[in-house]
Amino acid sequence: MNGSFRVGSLFGIPFFINQSWFLILALVTFSYATDFLALGGILPWVMGLLVALLLFASVLAHELGHSFAAIQQGIEVQSITLFLFGGLASLDRESKTPGQAFWVAIAGPIVSLLLFGAFTALHTLPLPTPFPDIFQLLASINLVLALFNLIPGLPLDGGNVLKAIVWKVTGNPYKGVVFASRVGQAIGWLAIFLGLLPLLILGTLDGLWTTLIGWFLLQNAGRSAQSATIQQKLSDLTAQDAVTPNSPIVSADLSLREFANNFIIGQKEWRQFLVTDGEGKLIGTIAADDLRHVSTSEWPTVVVRELTQPVKSMATVRSNQSLLEVVTLLEEKQLAELPVVGENGAIVGILEKASVIRLLQNDTQTNPV
Repeated sequence: MNGSFRVGSLFGIPFFINQSWFLILALVTFSYATDFLALGGILPWVMGLLVALLLFASVLAHELGHSFAAIQQGIEVQSITLFLFGGLASLDRESKTPGQAFWVAIAGPIVSLLLFGAFTALHTLPLPTPFPDIFQLLASINLVLALFNLIPGLPLDGGNVLKAIVWKVTGNPYKGVVFASRVGQAIGWLAIFLGLLPLLILGTLDGLWTTLIGWFLLQNAGRSAQSATIQQKLSDLTAQDAVTPNSPIVSADLSLREFANNFIIGQKEWRQFLVTDGEGKLIGTIAADDLRHVSTSEWPTVVVRELTQPVKSMATVRSNQSLLEVVTLLEEKQLAELPVVGENGAIVGILEKASVIRLLQNDTQTNPV
């Protein structure tokens, strides 16, 4: 997340704080300090800061709940970040089943409810002032945190629970994301409307926080829906669908003269080519500049094979492989292109990132969402 900096690790998980967190820390400190004005002096501000820090400790515990549930499924937790609207545990992948997704989603609210119970119990103990009040306040905060996050719309935990349920019913994780995102957008619009009512009717800003939360829900739910729609399209396509026409593939038995005439002269698109044997299988690569090493008078008698640079290993993808898997591989290995092979192992063509983008753009124009 932009504007965040690392402050350490928790249970091996990198812990970040966003710059916006300091704004809400100050606001929460000021808000709760007023509850302890009777203490006099600097104590109300100390107590307000303590409550604010314990509030964010509760948020952090909430995110650790998600994280531990994910770790139990073998999912790596890349980071936990505290920011203006709470916290975010960043996972390296989604759960593999709707049941697992449900438990990752519900783990955070469960932790908050357990903290609610713990602070409620501490509130009943005969402790000196102002600790009972602090524990009662923290109990209320954790209850609100749990219930608010259970609202059934993304990006809230309740939205992820709803996503898991729809995924279970339909068998399609992307339909679950899209449905929960649409619900999240509807809730976001409702929150914005309710937040603006005091301004429109009374001319006050009492609903500002509700409006900001609504905007946050609306923006993030929209991004989730868009991402899921793209992933759905990619999962419905194969690598074969995105193969670049006239891919740079040449036969090893081609003479350099034929290679130059048919693929180099007058052509600007490709400077590097895949070289295949008689069965169409990859044996190496040749660059247009490699022709400089051979006199033009010898081009008719020298074949491409003689200038081919062998490749010990090159990442390839199957022609029937899901395009979503291919795009993931491109991102993980930071590649711009990949060779596509057919069922018999022969090279079908080259798949480029640019061709995937064009394919999605054409599909969107043909079938607008």
